[in-house]
Amino acid sequence: SLPDDMARLHRLRVLFCSNNVFTVLPASLGACPALEMIGFKANRIHTVPADALPPQLRWLILTDNAIETLPPGWDRFARLQKLMLAGNRLRELPADMAGCRRLELLRIAANRFDALPQWLMAMPRLAWLACAGNPFSDANEAAALSAQPVPRIDWSQLTLGQRLGEGASGVIHQALWQRDAGQAEPVAVKLFKGTVTSDGWPHSEMAACMAAGSHAGLIPVRGRIANHPEGTQGLVLELVPARFVNLAAPPSLDSCTRDVYATDATWPLPVALAMAGRIASAAAQLHARGMLHGDLYGHNILHDGGGAALLGDFGAASFVDTGAQAWALERVEVRAFGILLEEWLDRCEPADPAAVRPWRDLQ
Repeated sequence: SLPDDMARLHRLRVLFCSNNVFTVLPASLGACPALEMIGFKANRIHTVPADALPPQLRWLILTDNAIETLPPGWDRFARLQKLMLAGNRLRELPADMAGCRRLELLRIAANRFDALPQWLMAMPRLAWLACAGNPFSDANEAAALSAQPVPRIDWSQLTLGQRLGEGASGVIHQALWQRDAGQAEPVAVKLFKGTVTSDGWPHSEMAACMAAGSHAGLIPVRGRIANHPEGTQGLVLELVPARFVNLAAPPSLDSCTRDVYATDATWPLPVALAMAGRIASAAAQLHARGMLHGDLYGHNILHDGGGAALLGDFGAASFVDTGAQAWALERVEVRAFGILLEEWLDRCEPADPAAVRPWRDLQ
């Protein structure tokens, strides 16, 4: 529990209470006048009292709990930008959440939605949406997988090397793949952790990676791991050349929904446009296959400094129906691309307004 007099902490802005055993979001939080970011990931919360949410709320993390319903009154949170609800038992969102006009990022994957609320498509600033792992999308996910069969690679053919990185959904290693012909090929191996993440289920991410297909702006999937001794799910990916590096760092507590770029991150306009063209083309292919990337951010893009770019991290990817709703959801992702393009144009050198203006007009 938390003290009833939390309101005395009148300068408290950020509170993380993840990986505890709370069953009810403490009502005392609602009286904290400056509190704007709350994280209660991986608790046992089943109840969210309306008065537990502070008026300055900007970023709320309730991932991996047992919440079945949310209270009304969301239209009073005029500053809310980021709402993370993956891994709960929600079947619907409060209708007055449509009043959160500044909401930009929403994670509702791994819940029990039979459909997305119609008002969601009309949210003016929504740019990043994760909704996989719900009943309405399960059939689409299965169909996409069956349409894109991926070879099985036996675990005995792989020799793991150094760890290349670790994210919420899994660990990536450099590895050698002993091919049937006797040749050893350098590859990357991603082993999934199997637990729900802030974006959703790892198996949905794996399905999206396999269904994305071949594209110059995507990291090729070579196969799916079979016969892991512990039953761990995993993918074998093409090893990305070492010259590729992350374009940006993830959002900070202050930036909330905007990536953090290095202070010296600049590039010529042709390089920015080449990267933009590559990423736009990759996203268009995903849309054509009934998918949203869901996390179109610079921190999920690798680049080589010369215009080549690779879109990675499919943890927030979702499978959607065709038709009007799919078109509306694609517009959400186009908004994310517009933000990405703006960030890149802001860092172009030399800053020739005349050269950049036509591209800014696209936004």
